[in-house]
Amino acid sequence: MELIGRDDQLDLLRRLLAEPRSHGSAVLVRGAPGIGKTALLAETATLAEGLGHRVLRTSGVEAESDIPYAGLQLVLRPLAAGAAELATPHRQALDTALGLAGAGVPDVFLVGLAVLNLLADAAAVAPVLVLVDDVQWLDDATVSVLAFVARRVGTEPVVIVGAARDGYRSRLNSDELTSVPLGPLTDGQAAEILADQAPDLRPTAHRRLLAEAAGNPLALTELSRSLRASADPYMSQLPLTERLEQAFTDRLETLPDITRSLLRIAALNDSPSLPEIYRATRLFTGTTAGAPELDPAVRARLVHVVGGELRFGHPLMRSAIHQTMPTGVRHAAHAALAAVLWEHPDRQLRHRAAAADEPEETVAAALEDAAHRAARRGGIAAAVTALEQAAALSEDADRRVERLLRAADFAVELGRPETVTRLLDQALTGPLSRRQHATVVWLRGSFDEGLHSHASGANSLTALAEEIAAEDRALALRILWSAAQLCFWSDPGPEGRRTVLAAVERLELDELDPWRLAICAYAAPVDRGTFVLERARHVALKDGDDGRAYRMLSTASLLVGGFDLARAFSAAGAEPLRAQGRLGLLARTVGADAWSALVVGDLGAAIATTEESRRLARETSQTMMYALMTATAAKLAALRGEVDSALGLAEEAEEIGLPAGARPVLATASMARGLAALGTGRFEEAFGHFRRLHDPADPAFQVALRLTTAVDLVDAAVHCGRLELVFPVVAELEEIATVTSAPVLHADLRLVRALLAADEDADPLFADALRADLGAWPLIRARTHLAYGEWLRRRRRSVESRDHLRAARDMFDALGVIPWGQRARRELRAAGETSRRRAPDARDQLTAHELQIVQLAADGLTNREIGQRLYLSHRTVSSHLHRIFPKLGVASRTELRTVVSALR
Repeated sequence: MELIGRDDQLDLLRRLLAEPRSHGSAVLVRGAPGIGKTALLAETATLAEGLGHRVLRTSGVEAESDIPYAGLQLVLRPLAAGAAELATPHRQALDTALGLAGAGVPDVFLVGLAVLNLLADAAAVAPVLVLVDDVQWLDDATVSVLAFVARRVGTEPVVIVGAARDGYRSRLNSDELTSVPLGPLTDGQAAEILADQAPDLRPTAHRRLLAEAAGNPLALTELSRSLRASADPYMSQLPLTERLEQAFTDRLETLPDITRSLLRIAALNDSPSLPEIYRATRLFTGTTAGAPELDPAVRARLVHVVGGELRFGHPLMRSAIHQTMPTGVRHAAHAALAAVLWEHPDRQLRHRAAAADEPEETVAAALEDAAHRAARRGGIAAAVTALEQAAALSEDADRRVERLLRAADFAVELGRPETVTRLLDQALTGPLSRRQHATVVWLRGSFDEGLHSHASGANSLTALAEEIAAEDRALALRILWSAAQLCFWSDPGPEGRRTVLAAVERLELDELDPWRLAICAYAAPVDRGTFVLERARHVALKDGDDGRAYRMLSTASLLVGGFDLARAFSAAGAEPLRAQGRLGLLARTVGADAWSALVVGDLGAAIATTEESRRLARETSQTMMYALMTATAAKLAALRGEVDSALGLAEEAEEIGLPAGARPVLATASMARGLAALGTGRFEEAFGHFRRLHDPADPAFQVALRLTTAVDLVDAAVHCGRLELVFPVVAELEEIATVTSAPVLHADLRLVRALLAADEDADPLFADALRADLGAWPLIRARTHLAYGEWLRRRRRSVESRDHLRAARDMFDALGVIPWGQRARRELRAAGETSRRRAPDARDQLTAHELQIVQLAADGLTNREIGQRLYLSHRTVSSHLHRIFPKLGVASRTELRTVVSALR
């Protein structure tokens, strides 16, 4: 039958399918139940097959929504042979996810990369269309993998088309997908369908049905079948979806008892297997059940049979059966299914649990075991469901609470605050031990860095940790880590910071313990700065560290001003995190490298790492981390002279960070605005932005990050005549420098002293600043040359100034800090010397993503290795390099290495 009224949608899908082989796309069709989503997907499959596409299909089933990777198995079944060609870590992750191996927990992103490579390899033979129906009922693990793939098919001949009901939240509903709304048919289109489905309707019934169906194709079909000559009591009293369910129910009532029983079993089963349905129905009814008994439902077009599987004509049929099944009947049907599923213990257990009408500890314990098995496969959503069911069936109150808390902990991992709240509220209905109560309080603050969750912030968390330290030291340490992070994201004040510090030191951890060093750095970056720097340089992590300790050490080193050390820990920690697919932690580890690279002046690295961290933070739903990296991108754009981009990114970051009072976000955004103003000579404006960073009453004040801005503040003040306002700030920073050995602060202060000195004292101070070992701080060295050259020229020592201004110009050009290079050129011109223009390099010609690929290729990595590091298919990497080579005017990787080495 021709698809009526969907020409616009089909034209869009036809264009996407006909695009060149180097392009892919992802589409999500949304609409009400019965609006024609499945029909549109079927027509899309026909179009794709006509264009030579390979079509892969899957569909969400409500009864399977808690089975990890259930939907993914259907997609991958035709590609099974290609799995043998995957890299070993990806093959192992995929095998574990699909239950084919029992290795460690596979991160969903590692599974996603395996699937992406499978699809890319298949697409090398023929373009691929992946159809995903009923997305709202897909299991969470499958949705996460499909969302991962959808974000990366832009350079692959892969088209993903999903369909979901309106009103359902889904990770597939992201900015990277084209949303295609499917609305009601027009009156003319609806009349055309009705004329085909019910040509003999009387005019009054025809008009009424058109009005009540409201352009819904399924309503036109199903309501016309149930419409009687007399008025339908349900037609005008129920919402459309309920009317459709009632229409299915009415048809169900016309079937023989045994057929209804077959459909009831089928509606509850989490598999379409006909043999299972027949066996369970025979047990359920005590009578014969087979194809002849099912036939009335097939003739009524309620179900259809495909091979050995039963398929409902529409998902609303399942809903209708569920809603009309008495509780006792439903329990008995689940019991019958459990009895016949002895070969599938996890499925059998789910039906045993659904059949229970009172607490049963043996089933609860079995569900808890199943939850941990699911978690080992990466099925965290399934683990949450199983643990919540286990809690409901627990006979012991303490075990009930423990299962709810474990479920809540898993829900935190999924990023579902509403589920965490619901589970914790359930736990609070019973008696809790002190440790359990502490866990509840701590878990409530697990989102948005705890900024919205803890009224009294770090102080309350510290008190909580101290309460349970003797009983559960590991939990106390985790809570203290949350308190320390709040010291970074908010500001509990000096007393609050001292309280966190005292609490961790009372735990008497080894001085080289990464937890201790990180908590000290976050809570007291000044008072414990030297302690952390000295110990961190001697930490020797055990082989096999999973990357978490490196992440903690990288950010700890950053906060105490050891940016070289932070970059070393970031590089070491990123490797295991990439290998394991733990992209949430990777976003933070790479982010530490990005922030550090900016301070040092390695803008080539900063461009790549900032973009990667920002993308990963968004992909892993880390809102505040995304805001921080957006502010970091703004700071980078300001240093590059991209003023409009810098201001736009700063505004985006502030929109997220300001309502939450996220100080690092606001501080970094203020730095970006200040640098943008400084680079364009708006010194008064720049001074205002940098001054905020040193005002404890300002939300942009951040204890650790302000220590990187001394030169910026004084540079602006010197040029706008505000020196009297910076003397107190500099005096405070000098005092801080007596407490901490933070290298960047001391390097900055050497230049600041020269900038603020009287004329007779400045010369030796500038010379002293340049004699210092600034090899690790090229940006500060370049700014010192510029400042000294400016100072000399203004004292009519033009010849002396030129050497310093030339050095500054060349260093800024090499670093890619374009506005300061232009400033050095202007000063040179005023000193009587002209300069050549800066030649554009790869940082100017490539996107951040391309630059990252180029740097890895220059390091000698193969396309496949680059893809593994960046979570791209190797074919996507090849496509990028194919476009990059002409941009850079190179023809080989050898020439590419020459280009990249110039950036370093």
